[in-house]
Amino acid sequence: MDIARFKNSKAGKIIKTERDYWAFVPNPLPPAIVYGKEMVNLLSEADRQLGNLSGVGALLPNPNLLITPYIKREAVLSSKIEGTQASLSDLFYFEAANKEEKQKEVKKTDVLEVVNYVKAINYGIQRLKELPLSLRLIREIHRELMRGVRGEHLTLGEFRRSQNWIGPAGCTLNNAKFVPPPVREMNDALGHFEKFLHDRNNFPGLIQCALIHYQFEAIHPFLDGNGRMGRLLTTLFLGEREYLVYPMLYLSAFFEKYRSEYYERLLAVSENGEWEEWAKFFLRAVAVQSKDAIENSKSILKLLDKYRKLIQKDRGSTYALKLLDQVFLNPFVTIPYAAKKLETSYPTAKAAVKKLQEMKILSGASNKRWGKVFCAKELLDLLGEK
Repeated sequence: MDIARFKNSKAGKIIKTERDYWAFVPNPLPPAIVYGKEMVNLLSEADRQLGNLSGVGALLPNPNLLITPYIKREAVLSSKIEGTQASLSDLFYFEAANKEEKQKEVKKTDVLEVVNYVKAINYGIQRLKELPLSLRLIREIHRELMRGVRGEHLTLGEFRRSQNWIGPAGCTLNNAKFVPPPVREMNDALGHFEKFLHDRNNFPGLIQCALIHYQFEAIHPFLDGNGRMGRLLTTLFLGEREYLVYPMLYLSAFFEKYRSEYYERLLAVSENGEWEEWAKFFLRAVAVQSKDAIENSKSILKLLDKYRKLIQKDRGSTYALKLLDQVFLNPFVTIPYAAKKLETSYPTAKAAVKKLQEMKILSGASNKRWGKVFCAKELLDLLGEK
């Protein structure tokens, strides 16, 4: 770690450890934030767009038709930031595949990491009904995130008991780009972090959310999975603070698009105390992704309405309509998957799939890897997989 870059930081201090390496220890939150004109305008816009998105969610007749694919999109993009190569199609297919195909896919760790991310988000959302956002809940969610994937052996669900570091492959503690606090200092920092998590009176919520995300990444309390956990915390924070009726805002699309700036802004806080620049970047992400989610939601609901009218006009079966809802939860369909979801026989499911094919809602394709599958390509495009 280039200690010269951190010597004048207002966000923390560098210390030399007993093992003779340097590490960065972040100061307890909150820092002093200067609310200039640009910051105030961005905060106002982010709040406005987030409020608009919450209004859209409150009007949804079946929110799962939007929430489920959005969670999966976030899982793919958040994992992609960490280098995972699984696509949204890979995730959708994994869920639609039969048992034998799933066993093959499980060997491809990238897919399972994304599947785990979806499980971790859903687990966290459910647990928030019983438990506040806390260190205990963070550990529980991390256990779900890391179960059965690479890094699982690195004390899943437990804060680290040894030093970690951040840098290119093959780097050591001495030439790492960033070294988080040693274990003793990390535990102290986590205590302060949890106290700030529970503070509901002294900061605008979105600014607090931005500070929490930075602080978690600076502490880096797990041996693996910190980036994904930090982004997942944003979703849970906004849900706990009731910014959204349903979890429809996911920032990883913005962070992935501006990945270099994302990492640079986080590091600039540690090096130079550039809190305002990080907060403004975060607020832009909230505003942009809220607006994108609103427009995308309207497009998806419009497409759903169009398809429903087609089926009804053609006097399509009840099973065809039920299958349509399943398609909007997962654009990939196999006949056995359809039969399972519709709780019906193979012939009835086959007839429902055929009906959606005839209406050009589903298209079929044989694939050496996947076999016979059907896909709602128009919907998949709207979800961002073009």
